[in-house]
Amino acid sequence: MNPNKMLWEKGDFTKLAETMRGSGEALVASLGVTKDMRILDLGCGDGTTAIPEAKLGANVLGVDIARNLVDAGNRRAEKEGLNNCVFQEGDAIALVDLDDNCFDMVVSIFGAMFAPKPYDVAKEMVRVTKPGGRIVMGNWIPGDPTLVAQILKISSSYTPPPPEGFVSPMLWGKEEEVIKRFEEAGVPKENISCVKDTFTFEAPYSPSAFVNIFKTYYGPTMNAFEAAEKNGLATQLQEELETLFNSQNKSEDKNLTSIPATYLKVTVQV
Repeated sequence: MNPNKMLWEKGDFTKLAETMRGSGEALVASLGVTKDMRILDLGCGDGTTAIPEAKLGANVLGVDIARNLVDAGNRRAEKEGLNNCVFQEGDAIALVDLDDNCFDMVVSIFGAMFAPKPYDVAKEMVRVTKPGGRIVMGNWIPGDPTLVAQILKISSSYTPPPPEGFVSPMLWGKEEEVIKRFEEAGVPKENISCVKDTFTFEAPYSPSAFVNIFKTYYGPTMNAFEAAEKNGLATQLQEELETLFNSQNKSEDKNLTSIPATYLKVTVQV
């Protein structure tokens, strides 16, 4: 079985996505989505950005490698009465069901960055975008001091080294890597722009409870705890993450969580 598919079907990312809704809506509001625009939301999860895009009148196809998230997205769209938003299973490295030049915009917020073969991912995103269309990515930044980069950094210190040839998804957060990948896909350098932006996780419970959401439902953190448990280090990992989450919480009420995280917002004019 595809190891990337196994990773994202392992937990239930919808539990984490519930803390990302507000920032997802704000990001979509900044994209200039218009009625009847055709959008591919790639690595869409259960629709944190796809649902807001559809609410603005776009015709949205959400594609994700995890079947459980595709099913959850379709349930959300049905509940919202959005017949202009459909979710289906697919792999960002080979969008075999999608024709060339068929989307006005391709959006991938913390999604396609986790697919292996990044050069293939860039080529596929460019291939399915209409000439004159746009690609917008949100990618976590390696070594950044804010939440998600630090979670992934801490988690990796407890897990076995990756297999030979593994390309870190965090390289999508480096501007020079982004430019190389899209240039290889045929996009001129001057059509690629990168700016830092902020995504805020908001949860109606404490930072320590938020750690447990990651521990229970987020594939990479689940793997870290399984490895730590085998080495007798699970308590240490828990304490390290709780210290991180509590130190970054901006809520004045310590029973609530509001944690901003910096990411690289990539815009590509095709």
